[in-house]
Amino acid sequence: MKRVLLLLPTTGYRNQDFLAAAKTLGVEIVAAANYCHQLAPSWGFAPIMALHFDRPEQAADTVLREIDGTLDAVLAVDDSGIELAALLAERLGLPGNRAAAVRRVRDKLAFRRLLRERELLCPAFHHLPSGDDPRRLVPDLQFPVVVKARRLSGSRGVIRADDAEALARAVNWVRAIQSRADRDAEQLGLIIEDFIPGREFALEGSLDRGQLTTLALFDKPDPLDGPCFEETLYVTPSRLPEAVRARIHEEVARACRAAGLATGPVHAEVRVNERGIWLLEVAARSIGGLCGRVLTHSLGMSLEEMILRQAIAAPLAAAGVGGAAGVMMIPIPRRGIFHGLEGLADAQSVGGVTGVSITAEPGQIVAPPPDGASYLGFIFVRAATPAEAENALRLDHRRLRFDIRPEYPAVVEALMPTPGRP
Repeated sequence: MKRVLLLLPTTGYRNQDFLAAAKTLGVEIVAAANYCHQLAPSWGFAPIMALHFDRPEQAADTVLREIDGTLDAVLAVDDSGIELAALLAERLGLPGNRAAAVRRVRDKLAFRRLLRERELLCPAFHHLPSGDDPRRLVPDLQFPVVVKARRLSGSRGVIRADDAEALARAVNWVRAIQSRADRDAEQLGLIIEDFIPGREFALEGSLDRGQLTTLALFDKPDPLDGPCFEETLYVTPSRLPEAVRARIHEEVARACRAAGLATGPVHAEVRVNERGIWLLEVAARSIGGLCGRVLTHSLGMSLEEMILRQAIAAPLAAAGVGGAAGVMMIPIPRRGIFHGLEGLADAQSVGGVTGVSITAEPGQIVAPPPDGASYLGFIFVRAATPAEAENALRLDHRRLRFDIRPEYPAVVEALMPTPGRP
């Protein structure tokens, strides 16, 4: 039986999908997680269940000290663990990307520098160290610009600024977000780059010995012009002309080669306009959230099963089916406390809808980007054409009514007597 170390984030959307894929393939999973290192021992958890994914060197030492037996592969469920997975694969002599390559593409500043060095089309950018006044950069900027945290994903910590005043506000906001989300925030600083107009697309791919296969190219039908950049709809196949689709594939492949990525899943974000294909992101991971489920019909298996098959060198051939498919990452309309929803049965009756998965829990505080790092849930459809898939997603969403109530600070009445009150 093949044996795989799986890095399972405690807040991961896809943990169960990977575990189900492993069960289908008869793969033994050795679980590692990032539970609180102070609480995990009292719960009886082994040290590998309390790893610091964001301290890969330290976490790798713990795994190598505690692991029993041999492994056939190391995989991370999501972005938080991919650098640790690469480092462990290196140290164990297992297939995988080099940790330096994964680290390079995770860091938006390092990735931008790589693209510029290799003469790949990317936005002009500037590094703003922590504590620096953004006004010093104003003479060198061409507004609008986008302020970004260095290592966050999913539109978190990304804000457009149209002038110097908006830039100062955006920098303060993103600094606060990054300081809460990344323990290295003080050393990282921010990146400020030109806003690139145009339509945005996402490529889901797989690398094998450096060769990129495009599994899907997604249209993002909703405009992503800011000031925040909440992603909602993904529809495949793309309605772009074949020649443009081929150019996107080639530009992503070039970026992977430049970064030194050679194996495993790839998720890339690009913008397309009259000037060309602009690379926004190339990540050494698969698509986030539960969005990978939208590819099951075309792959003939779950995306997680395909990733596991590649990791253990199992056959990949499968018979998928044609047609169009789409997913909506259900947007969060405002910050507040999620109490529930109405209209779910009505939404599930929409033609073409294959599933509605509500992932927010009652009582959970939810927030849209740039602060939030989650969605209310996911809607999945299949249809004959991309246009029909998009329409079904929009109709389904309109039938859902979410109960999100404001957060109210607790009011504690003073214990001391109030003058004039007995």
